[in-house]
Amino acid sequence: MDLKNSTVLITGGTSGIGLELVKQLTELGTTLIITGRNPDALLRTKDQFPNVYTVQSDVSKSGDIKQLYNEVTRQFPALNIVVNNAGAMRLIDLQDRSMDLENITREIDTNLSGTIQMVHQFLPHLLKQTSAAIVNVSSGIAFMPYSSAPIYSATKAGVRAYTQALRLQLEDTNVKVFEMIPPGVNTNLQNDWAVQPNPAMMMDVDKMVHVVVKALKNDTLEIKPFLINVIKAMSRIAPGQMIKFGHREFGKLKAQTNG
Repeated sequence: MDLKNSTVLITGGTSGIGLELVKQLTELGTTLIITGRNPDALLRTKDQFPNVYTVQSDVSKSGDIKQLYNEVTRQFPALNIVVNNAGAMRLIDLQDRSMDLENITREIDTNLSGTIQMVHQFLPHLLKQTSAAIVNVSSGIAFMPYSSAPIYSATKAGVRAYTQALRLQLEDTNVKVFEMIPPGVNTNLQNDWAVQPNPAMMMDVDKMVHVVVKALKNDTLEIKPFLINVIKAMSRIAPGQMIKFGHREFGKLKAQTNG
């Protein structure tokens, strides 16, 4: 992909991987549109990157997606890359009865349904471009259930399956379908967790995004750092051990919340 001459829409662009993408793509001269739910975060990002166009929008709401499409395609008819980066991840004990039915599916609404609806809304526009791309963000957790974040695990496995099917359906079109597969990355995604991850086992966000930018330039459709190759291999060789390794964190979560 020619990123310098592309117009890119990034959902969830005010923090974490999304914000770092803004930083690195701005350095390349890419035209950027970012979305976020928090107006203050959008203002901070605009102050930091004045040339970025910001839109308050929530991918978990169909109405917001339709409005976003109308606004962005009208003002940026050259839009040719959509990055479905907005995401939520919570540590959840499924025996906790304090969550109502609407609350328990929050990650599904954002991570999975939001991604699918964004693609469905923007695909007709992308198909009209000479060169276009969709970038969906899954996770290393797509290869192994992580018991501490069961809903998140389900959504990312779903995003991976959906992305692979989408790529097959679009193989004879001008739209390339990328899957970004990050491992644990040091971002604010973990700020509210009762049990904080070990920073030594997490990847720095700038290094992850450097991998992403390089892969996009080279049309590498499965975007993953080396650690993901290890996780994929171990999930095939010793799936039970991988599940047990991840499940140890749930014990810490139970002890923390019951303590």
